Amino acid sequence: MRWLVPGLLLSLLLTPRASRAGLMRPVLELMRPQVEERLNRLCLDTASGVEPAVRTQLEQPCRQLARTTSRCLVEETDSSGKALAVMGELLRQELGPEGERIAKRCLARLVGLPPGSLDALPLRQVSEVLINSRR
Repeated sequence: MRWLVPGLLLSLLLTPRASRAGLMRPVLELMRPQVEERLNRLCLDTASGVEPAVRTQLEQPCRQLARTTSRCLVEETDSSGKALAVMGELLRQELGPEGERIAKRCLARLVGLPPGSLDALPLRQVSEVLINSRR
């Protein structure tokens, strides 16, 4: 298992760009459960100010939202051709320009908007609008 990520990265660097699509998918899938758990915690933490009974009611919807979102992030990252850049951002524990672009594409997809419709807006602004519209 230790050789999997370095081996995939090496093969990515040695593979022509046109045939790279999907090459990082296995690594992204390995990272998906951690992303899903983080999204689930974020969802539940957002609901932490509500009554305990309401929070309990939100556990299943938060888990489903986290699962759907993490799958979207893997699919969008894989199809973008920027998987290596996004993984580098995640390893630095930051959301850089590529990760932000992918996140906005997923948000657009999850709410039924065209793929690039949120590109011009900062991610923080998009998040605030979505959170405030749910209140």
